[in-house]
Parts: sequence; C-alpha cells; structure tokens
Amino acid sequence: MRTTLTIEEDVAAKLQKKLKKSVGKTFKDVVNETLRLGLLSENELRKTEKFKVRSRALGVKKGLNYDNIGELLEQIEGAAHK
Repeated sequence: MRTTLTIEEDVAAKLQKKLKKSVGKTFKDVVNETLRLGLLSENELRKTEKFKVRSRALGVKKGLNYDNIGELLEQIEGAAHK
C-alpha cells in the first residue's frame, strides 16, 4: 500500500538514527519494522493482567505509639536514631 504520511520531527530523528544502525535497510524497511514492533507490543500490553495489591491487617504492637513518629523511632531504634 502506498500512502503519504507526515512524520513529526522527533520521530523522524529516531527513525534516521535507527536507519544509520541498520546496515542494508531502506528507510521504508525501518519504518515498517518499527510500526510492526509497536503494533505487536500494543497487543501484548492488552493481554497482560493488571497488577492488584491486596491489603491485609498488620496489627498493632502493644506499647508502641503510632501517633508520634519521632517517639516511635526512638522506641524501636533507640535514642541514637537521629
């Protein structure tokens, strides 16, 4: 298929850089290869399951005051925590 495509400057620069690294390939080859990779990765991203964080109760240790972080650090790490 032949079409006219306007490529933004930053994308064109990246394609040109990729072209310089690709020996024996034309600009058309590099553009098609890059589009294929992008479309493949887009499909793969859709297939991945979203990461879910499950909460759980950690409980509270007796004798610790969670309202004052400075006091809590001193109780846990000692007076030299600073």
